[in-house]
Amino acid sequence: MPKRDKQKKRPKDVNQLAHFLGELSTQAPIRESLPALPSNLSEYMSAIGRKGGKIGGKRRLKTMSAAERKKVATKAARARWKKSKSR
Repeated sequence: MPKRDKQKKRPKDVNQLAHFLGELSTQAPIRESLPALPSNLSEYMSAIGRKGGKIGGKRRLKTMSAAERKKVATKAARARWKKSKSR
């Protein structure tokens, strides 16, 4: 794991703090390590979420025991009935 660069401590004097923030804000940002974002970010993020959701449900089903699945299904059914009664 690479070591982090230690940041300079902020000065307590108001004038020194202003000078420090001025220097900090005029430095060029480092953007080399960030990947390029697609033009339509919303569609990209929804596609990634869908992919993970498809994998996650199947994996969860394999790892849960029958008793755990029954417990989750009962809880979901109760929540649905409670929701329909309150309308």
